[in-house]
Amino acid sequence: MVTYDRGATTSNGSGTSGARWLRCWLPRPAASLRLICLPHAGGGAATYRPWAGLLPPGIELHAVQYPGREDRFTDPMVDTMDELVAHIADAVTPLTDPADRRYALFGHSMGSAVAWELAHEMRRRGAPAPLRLCVSGRVAPTRARPGRVHLRDDDGLCAELGRLGGTHSEVLADTDMRRAILPCVRNDYRLIETHRPAARDPLDCPVEIFTGDADPEFGPDQAGPWGELTTGGSRVHVFPGGHFYLGPARRDVVRTLVARLDPSLAHSAGPWPSTP
Repeated sequence: MVTYDRGATTSNGSGTSGARWLRCWLPRPAASLRLICLPHAGGGAATYRPWAGLLPPGIELHAVQYPGREDRFTDPMVDTMDELVAHIADAVTPLTDPADRRYALFGHSMGSAVAWELAHEMRRRGAPAPLRLCVSGRVAPTRARPGRVHLRDDDGLCAELGRLGGTHSEVLADTDMRRAILPCVRNDYRLIETHRPAARDPLDCPVEIFTGDADPEFGPDQAGPWGELTTGGSRVHVFPGGHFYLGPARRDVVRTLVARLDPSLAHSAGPWPSTP
């Protein structure tokens, strides 16, 4: 794993229940920091469940559960970024009281754009800024290009999932599984491919940028524009693997993340969880 710094930039500019939108598998009332994680397109909160047992006792994990998948399979999906972020902000706001605990955001792929938008929405609401914004596997929202994957037929959509390597071929070949997963995948692709971020002043929290060295979507050479979206500086962390490097490199990713969130907690990371 390779890590390097990017300098800080300067700028002249200065009703939803958390129980529905957030999953916390290992509550830690004494933790000093909450880590809020946002999944990729088509992904659910369970993507981050193995992280809970790898984090030290000082960090409590909350993963966002988008509607239309896992235990929210029957919930109507959200069609726009603004609506999605508003719902998540409603759920997250009670977790961001500075008198209680600090918080940080981590998003992978589509989740990176959602996390960035969420940081802006929290600022608009007058909430504390995240300790750090951690983004993974996606270009900066200001550099993202419109896409047409969501307009493909089911075979074309499966071809894209196969290219990225995040879905087993057996799943994509199973008619019932395709019928279950493709609607939310298509909805998420539509949401992110039609997202046009508004022009806003940079954030002031540090940005941690994570990527796989063989990711066909986002490589280390594309990380620079993320640093332009904050005055708090940024750092790039490169791991072996493709777009879904987070699975094979999970231990190293969590270890690096903890060290950047709070070095005093880094030595106390827990054992591998006994449950999936």
